[in-house]
Amino acid sequence: MEHTEDYTTEELIQSRKAKKFNLWLGMIGMFMMFAALSSGFIVYTASGVDKGIKTILPDTFIYSTIVILVSSLTLHFAYRATKREQIGKQKLYLLLTIALGIAFFVLQTDAWSVLADRGIYFVNNNASQSFIYVFTGMHLAHIIAGLIVLVRCLWGAMKPIPFPENQFRMNLAGIFWHFLDLLWIYIYVFLLLNQ
Repeated sequence: MEHTEDYTTEELIQSRKAKKFNLWLGMIGMFMMFAALSSGFIVYTASGVDKGIKTILPDTFIYSTIVILVSSLTLHFAYRATKREQIGKQKLYLLLTIALGIAFFVLQTDAWSVLADRGIYFVNNNASQSFIYVFTGMHLAHIIAGLIVLVRCLWGAMKPIPFPENQFRMNLAGIFWHFLDLLWIYIYVFLLLNQ
């Protein structure tokens, strides 16, 4: 946690700029990782007619997409409440966002169960089907990180921390969570187009 009394105004501004820059660098790195996975998938599936997902994606992915879109909306409401210094609403919307994030996680693991029931496992002769687990598993790892960030924001709102610190945390959390939302939409559309 930043102790604003230990910083001059200029140092605080520089510290926050550095944190935001680091977040953007991390997100660019995540995007590049998923772009590389997409390229690997395309190259592999192009290597033969026996390659490819060869199954319809579980309907659970549709539900999880709706859940993560709604979670972005609730986080937006939490950020808006933060800017208006409505801590009660901020906490409520953060709790809703966290609950929706957990629901997204559960739905994704349920989709894996559906795939397993169809005989599609991570370790598979057709690596295209394994890529479903790789894409969704890597995204879930980032969802866990996002949930940790959201819990930290909630904790800060419950303490409460000073308003500028609270708003800055919420801003970073919003950027990251919306990025995860967009990343999931990319993954889902990519898998849909290649099923």
